[in-house]
Amino acid sequence: MAKPNYQFEKRQKELEKKKKQEQKRLRKLAEHQPAGEGGTTAGQDEAPQADGSGDASTG
Repeated sequence: MAKPNYQFEKRQKELEKKKKQEQKRLRKLAEHQPAGEGGTTAGQDEAPQADGSGDASTG
């Protein structure tokens, strides 16, 4: 008889738990946002900006 692979079972359980938590997080996030906003994240609003140090040292 084959012995059970407990690590595999644990990993599957952890993945299922993470998936549920992510769905819950997204559901809560959608509840707090107005319907017209869509699903934008705060990180998308801030674009990386150049510090301009390269332009100052020309010459």
